[in-house]
Amino acid sequence: MARVLLVEDDPSVRNALTIALKGRDHEVESAASGEEGLALLAHFAADVVVLDLMLPGIDGFEVCRRIRATTSTSIIMLSARGDDFDVVGGLEAGADDYVIKPVRPQVLEARIRAVLRRTESVPSPVETYDTLRIDRASLTVNRDGRRIALPPMELRLLLHLSAVPGQVFSRQQLLESVWDHDYLGDSRLVDACVQRLRSKIEDVPGEPRYVQTVRGFGYRFGPV
Repeated sequence: MARVLLVEDDPSVRNALTIALKGRDHEVESAASGEEGLALLAHFAADVVVLDLMLPGIDGFEVCRRIRATTSTSIIMLSARGDDFDVVGGLEAGADDYVIKPVRPQVLEARIRAVLRRTESVPSPVETYDTLRIDRASLTVNRDGRRIALPPMELRLLLHLSAVPGQVFSRQQLLESVWDHDYLGDSRLVDACVQRLRSKIEDVPGEPRYVQTVRGFGYRFGPV
């Protein structure tokens, strides 16, 4: 069971998804606007936020940015169009995944369970790479002695890449291994997540030392 915050302005969609998620044993709070959703999140410790992008008042992009600035809660965005503007904009704002509307409850349920599986811990030793310290047991990352708060997706990506320094992973391999074993997504999820991760762990994000691009192939963890 997960604690789900659903932010959706269409009452028919909101009610249908709320009923469906509760029927799958999730605890659900719902909001009709970005402002209401942010207010609810202040006292409802959600495991996952399901967020429509096209909201009245504060839109979903801004809500996503505000959530990501204060918490590592997983965010699944709902996109009515599924075009590049929606998808790329939402991912850059900090979303972990997206679902195209109209939403089938079983698809949303599968995505929720997938993002929850990504937060599971796999204990192993502490690793230090110059100023970067990765503790796999406590799932914490420090740079220059200061703890870095990473959302689940960025943390899983870092843990996966750093498990085999120097090995190159294609975007498809990362989608299958980091997102989910049978995940059907696209490479923009990987690229957006890499950009957000670099902004937090790299001294100069445009000249990455740790999450390196291998042009034409994918990504690897360095220094090697």
